[in-house]
Amino acid sequence: MKLKLILLLICCQSILAEASQIDTVMVNSASMNKSIANIVIVPDNYSRQQESFPVLYLLHGAGGDHTNWLSKVPAIQEYADQYDMIIVCPDGDVTSWYFDSPIDKKMRYETYLFKELVESIDNTYNTIAEKSGRAITGLSMGGHGAFYLAFRHQEVWGAAGSMSGGVDIRPFPKNWDLSKRLGDYAIYKENWENNTVINMVHLLKGDDLKLIFDCGVDDFFFDANKRLHTKLLERNIPHDYTERPGGHSWDYWANSIKYQLLFFNDYFAY
Repeated sequence: MKLKLILLLICCQSILAEASQIDTVMVNSASMNKSIANIVIVPDNYSRQQESFPVLYLLHGAGGDHTNWLSKVPAIQEYADQYDMIIVCPDGDVTSWYFDSPIDKKMRYETYLFKELVESIDNTYNTIAEKSGRAITGLSMGGHGAFYLAFRHQEVWGAAGSMSGGVDIRPFPKNWDLSKRLGDYAIYKENWENNTVINMVHLLKGDDLKLIFDCGVDDFFFDANKRLHTKLLERNIPHDYTERPGGHSWDYWANSIKYQLLFFNDYFAY
């Protein structure tokens, strides 16, 4: 009986030793004068590997928080192990849309993500601290945020994705607190035009930024994603684009992230 118990304990310890590590990291944002929570998933061989690790920043949608991806798609912990990458799930507030609000100076999530958080992660973990080792993606509001941040900061991220992303926010002037971030559309139209992803394609040059995005055909953001795809084609910007059955749901995103991780893994391996 004692021998069986010892063997069981050894087995459990071995499993725990091979499991990826989940950290909750508080990062101070000087730009917003507050600390922000982030989930960091570290692959199982982190302590044994001397080489630096690539990092995927994985953004949540409107109404969510930094815990969403791990709680809704727990398999991302296994994916971190499988692809040998660090996955960072930041908190982007409930409806920050991941930009620096031109009308609310307390909402500066663009500055937080591209500068404060990236610097903190690189200082805390053994990362590839350059764009060749960084990618960013997200769902819905986070899909908008990932493209918004990567388009504007191509020196930080080398690859970017979007799942069911709100890549054109202009058709939704009454939704998801957008007017609180940009002002009323009728009065502050320029804010909306300047901060919608579909109007930022001119920032892209060739294939300097590797792009992947997808959307379900039953999604309310489907039309916007299709229009972004067409615009990228017209400008000869290489990208991977997929339309699949499905709507705006976690079932869809749990499936989508698997394909995007393959894309990012290929980028990191290049």
